[in-house]
Amino acid sequence: MIQHISMWFMAALKSDPSVTRQAVLAVADWLRDGGEEPPRKELAAACRTTARTLAAELPGHAVELRVPPFVAVQLIDGPRHTRGTPPNVVEMDPRTWLRVATGMETFAEALAQGRIEASGSRAAEVARGLPVIAIDKG
Repeated sequence: MIQHISMWFMAALKSDPSVTRQAVLAVADWLRDGGEEPPRKELAAACRTTARTLAAELPGHAVELRVPPFVAVQLIDGPRHTRGTPPNVVEMDPRTWLRVATGMETFAEALAQGRIEASGSRAAEVARGLPVIAIDKG
């Protein structure tokens, strides 16, 4: 029963591709050019829909992806983490996440530049599901 509820909950969190694209396009100019940060509501929607889409594409509990303050999701098949700090964590700011999620830059580039914090032997596996949704780099 619990597994059924968990699967339903994850399915409910999965974003419709058109909703995800619309959320990302609302912040696309900022992703391309920087400048003034978009309204918090738009930024939150883009982060949440892309992260949840990735969680649906790479289901599991081996790695935790964090995009504070907006979203944290469990990804990638493997042992479930239950207490304390997860052994495999990937964390980045919203702009870095959205640039990586949209293919404007690669996970490896952002990691090498120190804009992604990744710990654990499986953290880099997040890159397998990227980009989540490609948009024009402009």
